[in-house]
Amino acid sequence: MKIAVRKATVDEYNIFCDLIDDVDSLHRQNLPHIFKKTDGPIRELDYYLELISNEKVGLFVAETEESIVGFVHAIVKDTPDIPIFVSRRFAVVDNIFVKPGFQNHGIGRLLMDKMQEWSIAKGATSIELNVYEFNSSAISFYENCGYKTLSRKMNKKNGMMETSCLGKY
Repeated sequence: MKIAVRKATVDEYNIFCDLIDDVDSLHRQNLPHIFKKTDGPIRELDYYLELISNEKVGLFVAETEESIVGFVHAIVKDTPDIPIFVSRRFAVVDNIFVKPGFQNHGIGRLLMDKMQEWSIAKGATSIELNVYEFNSSAISFYENCGYKTLSRKMNKKNGMMETSCLGKY
């Protein structure tokens, strides 16, 4: 199967919405206390147009001869001008998705490679991403691509507030 990875175009808004809806669905199923189904468009057209026109945003699609089967979306950021931070430019992968029938064929890796190439061209010295703990297949994929855990985001639901911190701290 021949796969081409390229920058997304204006005409692919509806395709992007279909793909991102699959990502959103996964999050809604696993984290319904955080994510919900929208009544309107999956993403507004203005949001999409900003993604493809912003020089600090990379939105790339993977396509076969017949259709688009995946995408990666990344943003280049600079550290805040706060003395504790080492000044650096880095990329953040916001989303990556490959349609289920096309997973485990190297398409995700092609998308990540393209995003890495783009981020290097933008002056980024590293790439960061967030992944929810429920998504073990994504965690495994990222680890296979060389990513390591940098930090951990934790939460506590208010219904669990009767539990306090125990022990000596």
